[in-house]
Amino acid sequence: MKEYQFLLFDLDDTLLDFKAAEKLALPKLFEAYQLPLTPQTEDVYRKINTGLWRSLEEGLITRDILMETRFGKTFEHFGIEVDGKALDAEYRGYLAESKVFVEGALELIHTLEPEYELYITSNGLAETQMKRLQVTGLAPYFKQVFVSENTGYQKPMKPFFDYVFERIPNFDPNKAMIIGDSYSADIIGGANAGIDTCWLNPFNAVPSTIRPTYEIQKLDQLLPIINSHKANYQQPIEI
Repeated sequence: MKEYQFLLFDLDDTLLDFKAAEKLALPKLFEAYQLPLTPQTEDVYRKINTGLWRSLEEGLITRDILMETRFGKTFEHFGIEVDGKALDAEYRGYLAESKVFVEGALELIHTLEPEYELYITSNGLAETQMKRLQVTGLAPYFKQVFVSENTGYQKPMKPFFDYVFERIPNFDPNKAMIIGDSYSADIIGGANAGIDTCWLNPFNAVPSTIRPTYEIQKLDQLLPIINSHKANYQQPIEI
């Protein structure tokens, strides 16, 4: 079993429940601008937002374009003209209020922090992610927080990982693993950067090309992967 030292965690839907945060933030935002959040309006927003994030990961648009247009385009679809950039800032403020963890996340980080070097690697927005880490009490457990907005690149781009590796003291890729829920950003990105990957895959999606080093359905399954000497955990699934 490989000995790990550097554990790189994604944040949204890996440690913090982004869907729960959205359930808080979206209704507040839409109601403030007199557009009820119905299944129809939410579906329009999600299609626009998902497409923009995919374009960002592929390097086709900038982060500023994403932030300025996702709500502007959504409200425009329903004939309402808004300041998309202002709405985005308001939305991110609501997001930062959420304190909902992915199941087992807080316990996992408490267990790992004394023995391993923990880092955040996120494609989110820097100010929002830092606020969420502080509000939830997670910030002190991580040696550094790397957010794509500050690195100039986003996962899965190799320059994002190069930036991270260069800033971790005595970094050894052979002792590193990235843990995340995004197959495209975390698993493909980590593999292309030359480190092991652990895919948090609660819905049993099927990898399309690159296979992760490990695959788990719940966070507590990570412990036997990195702590092989612990006796009371089920053996990890290695694929």
